[in-house]
Amino acid sequence: MDLFFRIIKFGLTGLLGMAIDFGVTWLCKEKLKIDKYIANALGFSLAVTNNYLINRVWTFQSTNAHWGEEFSKFIIVSLIGLALNTFIIYLFHQRKNGTNFYVAKFFAIVIVFVWNFLANLMFTFR
Repeated sequence: MDLFFRIIKFGLTGLLGMAIDFGVTWLCKEKLKIDKYIANALGFSLAVTNNYLINRVWTFQSTNAHWGEEFSKFIIVSLIGLALNTFIIYLFHQRKNGTNFYVAKFFAIVIVFVWNFLANLMFTFR
């Protein structure tokens, strides 16, 4: 049962992260005219920081005194997730007559969610 609730908490945290990610990406890409991949990285980075703090306290209830090491692990998992995220967007969006950028981004977020949960469960917060 504990695993089920962790997945739910991780998902809720991820939804907030997705809102931050999409919001910052949209702001940077559409309003500030920053390259879409840089905008994506900025949105993703702010969401990751938010997600670490919430997941540490709420989802995984970490009491690890070495939070710097733990955050580093979270960043490693997230950077791999960012690489997967960007690669998936590239595959879906850059093809001739490709998928809309934001639809591709949504698909990437769903796929990377699975990676992030499992990697954080087994590596970051074990």
